[in-house]
Amino acid sequence: MFLFSPQLRARTGSMLVLLQFGLLTALGVLALPLVLQGQVAPVSWVLLALSGLLGGWTLLHNRLGNFNIHPEPKAHGVLVTSGPYRLMRHPMYSTVLLGAAALASVPHHWPGWLLWLALLGALLAKSMLEEHWLREHHPQYAGYCARCKRFVPWVF
Repeated sequence: MFLFSPQLRARTGSMLVLLQFGLLTALGVLALPLVLQGQVAPVSWVLLALSGLLGGWTLLHNRLGNFNIHPEPKAHGVLVTSGPYRLMRHPMYSTVLLGAAALASVPHHWPGWLLWLALLGALLAKSMLEEHWLREHHPQYAGYCARCKRFVPWVF
């Protein structure tokens, strides 16, 4: 996957970002009717709150100028390993997955969870591409990967 040209990598990254937002939109469309009717399970609110807390904590440690939606690191980006980055390499992807789980849990049927699994796959592919770039930009990134899990602390 990483042996192709930088231009193809950039296009692949852009396609993964579009896929991510498309899947999130589809989850939102599935959940919206029930949200408007007030039929949201407590677990959905808990997942949404956890997503908000993790996202806020992450943004406190990775300032907006360093943050990038595209998997390619910014040219003058700084490698952040503090805060939630001590526990996981991609806390913003975990934030997105928690928020998406909140949306998937609203309709109480399998299409939402299939979309969530597709989103997990897209974010996994996006993280792998991003990590390839990060290894090129930050020589110490390989050691960081050896001691820190990707999405879930101590697990995955």
